[in-house]
Amino acid sequence: MEFSKNLIANELATFEQKFAQSVKSQTPLLDRIMKYIIKRKGKQLRPMFVFLSAKLHGTVNESTYRAAALVELLHTATLVHDDVVDESLERRGFLSINALWKNKIAVLVGDYLLSKGLLLSTGAGDFKHLDILSDAVKQMSEGELLQIEKARKLNLKEDIYFEIIRSKTASLLSSACAVGAWSTSNNEELTQKMKLFGEKTGIAFQIKDDLFDYGTDDVGKPTGNDLKEKKLTLPLIYTLNNISAAEKRKIIYIIKNENKDTAKIKYVLQKVVEAGGITYANQKMIEYRDEALKILFEFPESDIRKGLEELVRYTTDRKY
Repeated sequence: MEFSKNLIANELATFEQKFAQSVKSQTPLLDRIMKYIIKRKGKQLRPMFVFLSAKLHGTVNESTYRAAALVELLHTATLVHDDVVDESLERRGFLSINALWKNKIAVLVGDYLLSKGLLLSTGAGDFKHLDILSDAVKQMSEGELLQIEKARKLNLKEDIYFEIIRSKTASLLSSACAVGAWSTSNNEELTQKMKLFGEKTGIAFQIKDDLFDYGTDDVGKPTGNDLKEKKLTLPLIYTLNNISAAEKRKIIYIIKNENKDTAKIKYVLQKVVEAGGITYANQKMIEYRDEALKILFEFPESDIRKGLEELVRYTTDRKY
């Protein structure tokens, strides 16, 4: 990913300063929490997609910086709220906001970040940015609720799974590429094309996350965390649809009633491997990655295109 980062090193450095400025508050507690959030930021994949998508079609400008900040504000807000919903005490190896300051403050912090994103866009008249990202937030909420609804019965079809991850995960990455492209091109056709490119990449990214739970040679040690949380991911969905009815009942019973039993979870993990669930999920991931690259390769060859290609390949080749 170093090549990609080097292409936009100056933009990322400027962005970090602008982002820190955009979340400042006159409320001491809020300002302290914002500093904590900035200090523990992740890989910044989404801002990278914003800047590279922008540079593919023109010159980075103030609109691009605001687009990247909006994406990061909304992404951070959803992570803070997700940790409350999931009762997670950690995020990226650090204590979560709700672990340190309790749920009520965490919810309000998420709301604050959302409002900052709205004000950033409306204040500058970036209504197209706001339109693209508001749709993503709507989709993320719908995808989360659809997953909760379907998880109760543990009887998920593959098309519903893809609908869930397209909404939950891919929509924000898709929007990052779209607002980046719009900020330098103001071209609806290019924006839609980059949106589809981001969606395909985002789906491949999520399938890779699914595979981490099974600890194949590519991804290290199996955790079974998704199974313990009764999450139906692609390797398991494929397995449940391709084993005997008796075996299917047994696995569903384990996930519903014995998901804290390490030996039982290990049994399910092994069955997924034996049924070809890992192989199938890996194939689908590569298909989506290649569909994203096919869209990307419609644009002229350049270092920026190579940088985006590297980022796409990183989503499926990463080790964590």
